[in-house]
Amino acid sequence: MKCLVLAAGYATRLYPLTENFPKPLLKVGDKTILDWLLEDINTCGLVDEYVVVSNHKFATHFERWAKGHSLPITVVDDGTDSNETRLGAVRDIQFAIEALKLDDDLLVIAGDNVLDFSLTRFIRYAREKSASCAMRYYEADPKRLSRSGVSEIGADERLISFEEKPAQPKSNWCTPPFYFYARDDVKKIGQAIGEGCATDAPGSLLGWMCRNGVVYSMEMPGSRYDIGNLESYEAVQKNYRGIVK
Repeated sequence: MKCLVLAAGYATRLYPLTENFPKPLLKVGDKTILDWLLEDINTCGLVDEYVVVSNHKFATHFERWAKGHSLPITVVDDGTDSNETRLGAVRDIQFAIEALKLDDDLLVIAGDNVLDFSLTRFIRYAREKSASCAMRYYEADPKRLSRSGVSEIGADERLISFEEKPAQPKSNWCTPPFYFYARDDVKKIGQAIGEGCATDAPGSLLGWMCRNGVVYSMEMPGSRYDIGNLESYEAVQKNYRGIVK
């Protein structure tokens, strides 16, 4: 299994912190955001390579970080150098697949979230299902739902539909940017893009997958902390206590 980290964004809402430095390498406590994620995932013993997709502006920062790491990390530079020229998350996934000729199950994660539970639970869930999978959590606030990716869940935890930032949410299930794509579905990503799948938000690919195959959804056993702006970063630094569940 490969783990692909989406880290090619420019995090403009975190300026000036991220004007010349990548958000996933910001510190939360005594570790970078990426270290919290990857060191946890590595405890499952199932990932043999970590692929970090970066933009050209920040690639050297990730390469320097990777050289000092004990994990098998490959940094892929997508060649973009501004927020206006970014490829978008889905095209970045396909760019890495083509650049490294990836042919394996793929755990795709956003590099700008931290969790208070171990992602190994999600990995075990996906392996038990032997299919592509996502996670979900309950959100009661309609305003937050309209700014999130929302899933409909059917029998046996089957993901029926997914929509980014819906005007009229079909459920209270939000889906964070952590996905497992089975090997056969990884091969379909180019097809998804060719058929017009939106490429900016990573959830758009999930929506295409559940319309064109079988995807399951695991309820999150804890919380995630999305670092989207200076206020949320300050809150995470103050309140995050690591993986406790």
